[in-house]
Amino acid sequence: MDKRIVIKVGSNVLTRNDGKLDVTRMSAIVDQVAWLRRQGYEVILVSSGAVACGRRELTVDHSLDSVEQRQLFSAVGQVKLVGLYYDLFREYGIHVGQVLTMKENFEPGEQYRNQRACMAVMLENGVLPIVNENDTVSVTELMFTDNDELSGLIAQMMGASTLILLSNIDGIYDGHPDAPTSHIIPKVELGRDLSQYIKEEKSAFGRGGMHSKYTTATKVQQAGIRVIIANGERDNILVHLIEQPATTPHTEFVPFSE
Repeated sequence: MDKRIVIKVGSNVLTRNDGKLDVTRMSAIVDQVAWLRRQGYEVILVSSGAVACGRRELTVDHSLDSVEQRQLFSAVGQVKLVGLYYDLFREYGIHVGQVLTMKENFEPGEQYRNQRACMAVMLENGVLPIVNENDTVSVTELMFTDNDELSGLIAQMMGASTLILLSNIDGIYDGHPDAPTSHIIPKVELGRDLSQYIKEEKSAFGRGGMHSKYTTATKVQQAGIRVIIANGERDNILVHLIEQPATTPHTEFVPFSE
């Protein structure tokens, strides 16, 4: 389990300024995941991007409310998203499998055991699980807060050693990220409170933000899993986090006192 990693790729990493999918960035993430697999890591990919994919595919000429938009664009976009992942990973000879899940699947019981068993057999057979929320049926109170929360639950369910949350900033800062006097907080020991540095704001295209990542990171850290928040827009970020962590900007939540 020491080399089992859950990687969450957020909407702001996979989405261009116009709200549509950034296929070049997606391809770069695939290249890095393939590299991790060659280094012997088991990878579970939690990927946003279905709604952005749907927007790219479909033009709607009448108004839809927010739930209808999410359901429509995610239903159309999820097919396209996984199809793109399929084509990109196939270049490396990597098989992928889709896992669409809901919050109730993480309650103790048969659904939890079935989902865990499904993902375990995928990993045992070299299949890369690509996980997303089932947006077509998850609405309002049934929804995860965002894919940060989902990835944290997956990391705990599958006994991962590390959870990597890829955002569009380098980590958690001790001030405003744009201020010249601010610095990244590189390491967060168990029990350290960073709430004074966290603003409750959403990302441009996703439901999350740094508050969500911090909440997820502290819960997963308490479960004994290392959590890294890093910038998915940096070239080869996943490779650099493994090969040269000391010189790669990120915030790491360490599960035990070091």
